[in-house]
Amino acid sequence: MAKPVTVLSDPFRKALIHSTRALAEDPELEVVFGPDGPRLDGRKLVLPNPPRDLNARLSATVRGQADRLALKVAHHDAAIHVRARPVDTAGAEAFDVLEEARLEAIGANAMGGVRKNLRAALQSDLDRSGLGRKEEKSELNLADILGLIAREILTGDPVPNEAQRVVNLLRDEIEQKTGQGLNELADLIADQKAFTQKAREVLRALDLTDDSQDAKEEEKNDEGEDEQSEGNDPSAEAEEDAEDQDDSQPQQEEEPNGGDDQSQTGDEDFTQMSGDPQSLAEGSADEVVDGEAAEASQMQTPNAGGERKDYDVFTKAYDEVINAEDLCDPEELERLRGFLNQQLANLSNVVARLANRLQRRLMAQQSRSWNFDLEEGVLDAAKLTRVIIDPSAPLSFKQEKDTEFRDTVVTLLLDNSGSMRGRPIMVAAICADVLARTLERCGVKVEILGFTTKAWKGGQSREQWVREGKPAAPGRLNDLRHIIYKAADNPWRRANKNLGLMMREGLLKENIDGEALQWAYTRLLGRPESRRILMVISDGAPVDDSTLSVNSGHYLENHLRKVIADIEGAGRVELAAIGIGHDVTRYYRRAMTLIDVEQLGGALIEKLAELFDEKTAARR
Repeated sequence: MAKPVTVLSDPFRKALIHSTRALAEDPELEVVFGPDGPRLDGRKLVLPNPPRDLNARLSATVRGQADRLALKVAHHDAAIHVRARPVDTAGAEAFDVLEEARLEAIGANAMGGVRKNLRAALQSDLDRSGLGRKEEKSELNLADILGLIAREILTGDPVPNEAQRVVNLLRDEIEQKTGQGLNELADLIADQKAFTQKAREVLRALDLTDDSQDAKEEEKNDEGEDEQSEGNDPSAEAEEDAEDQDDSQPQQEEEPNGGDDQSQTGDEDFTQMSGDPQSLAEGSADEVVDGEAAEASQMQTPNAGGERKDYDVFTKAYDEVINAEDLCDPEELERLRGFLNQQLANLSNVVARLANRLQRRLMAQQSRSWNFDLEEGVLDAAKLTRVIIDPSAPLSFKQEKDTEFRDTVVTLLLDNSGSMRGRPIMVAAICADVLARTLERCGVKVEILGFTTKAWKGGQSREQWVREGKPAAPGRLNDLRHIIYKAADNPWRRANKNLGLMMREGLLKENIDGEALQWAYTRLLGRPESRRILMVISDGAPVDDSTLSVNSGHYLENHLRKVIADIEGAGRVELAAIGIGHDVTRYYRRAMTLIDVEQLGGALIEKLAELFDEKTAARR
């Protein structure tokens, strides 16, 4: 396994990463720096890039932003929070603010350094929002003022000077309505469940929740908990699982093997692929393809024997596998490709040199042979002695015969999640573009795929789940979007414009890696080539807020690990991964991790060259 490539020369960044992991009580927490921080993306914590001229105030602000997220990792239970969160927007915003105040109070009351950092982060927030410059009550957001008062009570720190005037505009009204409610919260910061119950009382006193809607939500949650507690009978669990499958996939027919709906879905996906004339080879390879596709479907159904599922899908009715050119009109696609070409000019020299090096290494591996005793071609010097001995003997010629490079197909599976926005997705698109051209010149077919979701926070799948009464443990709860940028049989000249789609605003959303990996793997098993390579490029662990809010925090990650283990164990596809700021060596046997996205071109080409340099593919 390749060691992670770490290029962190900045002592401040190194120290911040270690302190954040310590405060989060998670030594394996991924802490990276990017332009879209601060934010928490599953188990990856993204912080803003600190400026080079880092002064004391800016360093304290960045530390405070890191401490906030670390405290959330250590002390926040998303399931408890979601169950208690009000359904109306104003109440939900205020509820979130109170939870943030609770988390900050835990850190500030325990550690003086954390208190100072959080104070600096709050100061930065106030400067950026301009709250202190507002004049009228009508301009104020009640949730903002409530949060400042709650922080003051829970941490003991006074409201910053520039915000005291605006806070006082609403302080009396808030304190009069809530009574001792906010003060009682201070005694509950260590117990999130009790804190949320008291927080809801505070919000009801401020008329920020609808009691009737909240009662309905509580009733549904209680019913869900009762169902889970009563689910100890294996036969009852099997019946409930069967009902869930029937509800989530109403159009699928019942199978004689016990309702293996995942296997059926795998067959449907394969059938959809085979309808594309550029997706699968025809003829004698069909029998092999069918057998291996069935194996892939079986891999997707780890518990077809009626056991409780480790991974489930609420519905696949809204998922889509779509060609890139079908996601936008041709004019926009041309414009996006033009933009990518402009960026390509800056990186093309570096990546092209690396690509040429890869091409030379690949061409050197082609086995060559000669046809002898021909009437034309290159003069065979070894046979000249015959002419000298017998001048009447005819000259002998030879011709070099190229043996096709071992038939190989390479799939590049690109993470199209929102965290890849900006420089990472642009570099990934450029590298895929150059690599496809290079491998095509060497007779190696390349497929370029992308994976994301159709919507943020659940989309139509979640809406259906809500309509059906929010059944417990729904499994994956978002609409998948799997994109084919370039099919393996589609030449680069016809598909190169599709890569510009990655630059489209709004395309990149959330990432469910396990199912994307299954999809790419199934497509590879449908190929006739004898050697298949699957390269994954990702910048984070699988994250989908909708799914993780109603399942365990490691639900998607555990599924990814199982899919990887199945693929690596089967040995039919050589699997490798490159992580951008994300330690993929935790998941994949063949992997490397990059801190700087600019290294992607070299890393991608070196990893492929390493695979091609092996004399034989790994087999089990």
